[in-house]
Amino acid sequence: MGYWQSALENIIQPRILIIGGTGFIGHHLIKALILKDFSVSSISLNKPTKQRFVDGVKYYTVDINVPKSCSDILNSNFHYVVNLGGYIDHRLFKDNGRGLIESHFIALQNIIELLPRDELRRFVQIGSSDEYGNSDSPQNENLREQPISPYSLAKVASTHFLQMLYRTEKFPSVILRLFLTYGPGQSSSRFLPQIIRGCLNNERFPVSAGEQIRDFCYIDDTVDAIIKALFTDNINGHVINIASGKPISIKSVIKEVQGIIAKGSPIFGELQYRAGESQSLYANVNKSKKLLGWESKVLVEEGLKKTIDSYNNLL
Repeated sequence: MGYWQSALENIIQPRILIIGGTGFIGHHLIKALILKDFSVSSISLNKPTKQRFVDGVKYYTVDINVPKSCSDILNSNFHYVVNLGGYIDHRLFKDNGRGLIESHFIALQNIIELLPRDELRRFVQIGSSDEYGNSDSPQNENLREQPISPYSLAKVASTHFLQMLYRTEKFPSVILRLFLTYGPGQSSSRFLPQIIRGCLNNERFPVSAGEQIRDFCYIDDTVDAIIKALFTDNINGHVINIASGKPISIKSVIKEVQGIIAKGSPIFGELQYRAGESQSLYANVNKSKKLLGWESKVLVEEGLKKTIDSYNNLL
């Protein structure tokens, strides 16, 4: 509780804006902030579903790519902003990749232009492990990025843009580079929910060979990292990996899910890898430990059981 108390001692009720608050991570983050008595506003393209609606939150449905639609909201004096806007999409540039760049990088510029800085204490940008591309693992924050898609290019551009603003204007931003966050309530279109549903329904379903090495971080740990990044001193301008730091193959994760549920038949090798897909993405997490005093606590076996239990409850 210490970092909360010291950071908020001069604010009666801190005002925070969550961009993308109706998404998976945004929803979990908002629930945690409401419990801490924050005044929470959310901007998203879509209204919250019944499952992702949180009492006490001011929800605004606007398009940040159309500045006029959100100028009044962004012109409010927020103490904190977390940018979870945009969406993960690995399409190529020729397949309307420009739209992805605009929805991430151009939208960020719109936000910064409209956002007053008088009372702004911290702007947390949510980056992606995809920024590393095919860099050697474990990836650390000093590596030169190697974007392999319009999405990852937009994330890299956003990172460098905010670092430039910090160097030239002392804009109080930090970039959290998330690896694979998972947990209850994730979109059914994502990898892990698809595997869980296939096993729960006792289906035969195609998957890749599963040789890719990844780094899974449970949603509660990710939310804790974001909150610490709001209040930790001397981190402006930094990029910080948020991950478990523990590599695991996709095949092992699928087999773990199958073992917990005791049903389902994944057919390995039936799906091809994405063009240019990194085969090894897992983080060096020394910086998060040193600067944030944060490290993940939930082991992947425990996190998978919690996630599977949430799907069982829904069914």
